[in-house]
Amino acid sequence: MKKFKILVLVTLFIFSTASQAFCRYPIDGYEYTGIRRLLRLSRIIEGKLRGTKPPAGGLKSYCDIKLNLMDARGDSLEQLPPVDPALQKQIDALFPNRHESYSIAVLDITPGKPIRFAKRQAERGFPPGSVGKLAIAAGLFAELKNLFPDSTEKRSELLRTRMIVADKWIQFDSHEVPVFDPETNVFRSRPVREGDVFSLYEWVDHALSASANSAASIVWKEAMLLRAFGGYYPPTPEQEREFFEKTPKNELTRIAISIVNDPLRDIGISEDEWRLGSFFTNMGKRLVPGSGGSLGTPVGLIKFLVALERGKIVDPWSSLEIKRLMYMTARRIRYASSPALAKSAVYFKSGSQYRCKEEEGFKCGKYMGNVDNYMNSVAIVEHPEGRTYLVALMSNVLRKNSAVEHQSIATFVDRILAK
Repeated sequence: MKKFKILVLVTLFIFSTASQAFCRYPIDGYEYTGIRRLLRLSRIIEGKLRGTKPPAGGLKSYCDIKLNLMDARGDSLEQLPPVDPALQKQIDALFPNRHESYSIAVLDITPGKPIRFAKRQAERGFPPGSVGKLAIAAGLFAELKNLFPDSTEKRSELLRTRMIVADKWIQFDSHEVPVFDPETNVFRSRPVREGDVFSLYEWVDHALSASANSAASIVWKEAMLLRAFGGYYPPTPEQEREFFEKTPKNELTRIAISIVNDPLRDIGISEDEWRLGSFFTNMGKRLVPGSGGSLGTPVGLIKFLVALERGKIVDPWSSLEIKRLMYMTARRIRYASSPALAKSAVYFKSGSQYRCKEEEGFKCGKYMGNVDNYMNSVAIVEHPEGRTYLVALMSNVLRKNSAVEHQSIATFVDRILAK
C-alpha cells in the first residue's frame, strides 16, 4: 500500500511538472503549432536572445487561453442585447468633439456582472482592410473541419506539417514577416520572397500577426485547394496549377467567396454587416477575380467576437485556435497599444487603408491619408482582475494619425468600463 502511495505521488509530480512545462507561453505555443517566431520569443523571455519582451499581459499561458461564453450566458447572446443606457451615455460622451465617422460597438461581458452593450453608428459600413483576414482564417478552419470532422488532432497536424512554398500568389506585398532559423538563431524581419517556405500554421500567423497580404492570399488559396481536393489534399504542384488554370474564372470566384463568407453567414452576420470580396494581393486578384466588394461594420465585427467566445466560429476547437492566433501577435499596435491595456491579455486585429493626393501645406504619411484614411480595430480585452469586454472601432478621419487616435480611444473606453 505504501509503495502504491509513493507511485501515485511520483506520477502526480511528473504530471504536474509536465503540465507546467507545457503551459509556459509561448514555449507551449511553439511546441503545439511549430510557429518558429514563438520559439524565438521564448528564447528572448528566457534571456537566451536579445529582443523586446511582450508586455505583462502578453505572457498568458497557451493553456490558459479560454473561451468566455461557452455557457448559458453565451446562449443569451444569440442576438446582441439592447443598449445599456448608462454605458451608452458614457460612450456617446467620447465623440462630440471627434470626427463624425467614428463608429463603435462595445460589449462588456465581465464575469459576475450584468452584460452591458453600447454602440455608435455601429451599422455604418467601411472597407474592412486587414480585419478581413479574420474571415480568411475562419474559412480555412471551416475547410479543415470538412476534411477532418471528427479529429482536431489531424487538423492541427496538417497545420503544422503542411509546408507551402511562396510563389506568384504573394505578388506584391511590402508587409514584413519574421524569418527565424532555430538552429542559428538568425532573425530577419522582411517581406515574403518567392521560394520562402513556411508551414500552414505559420502562414496563418503571418496573416494575422504580421498582417501580411501575401500570407492572407496564400491561406485563402490553400482553403480553396482544401475544398477542391478534399481527401486528396494536398495536391501536387502540377495538380494545383492545373486547377487554377483550367477551372473557369467564375467558378473560382464562387468558391473563393463562399469559403470566406459562408462562416460569417452561419453565425448570423449578414452581407451588409461584413463581407470579403477579393484577394489581398494583385496576383491573387488576377488569378481569382473578386466579387461584391468588401465591407465591414462594427456590429458585424462585434458579432464575430461574440461568436468566437461562444465557440461558434466553425466549432469550439476552431474558435479557440483563432483566439490564440489573435493573442500571439508580434507586437501591440494601434488600439491594442494603449498603456491602459499593458497588463491585460488582448486578442486583436487591426486594419488600415489610406490614400493620398497632393495638397499644399500637408505632408501625407502612413495612416494620415487625405483622400481615404480608414482605420479599423477589433479587440477582446481580459484584465487580470476579471474585467472582460469586446470592442469594434472603425473610422475614416482624414489627415490625422489614426493609429494614435485609436490608441487614445482605447484608453478612454477602458476607463469607462472600469466604473
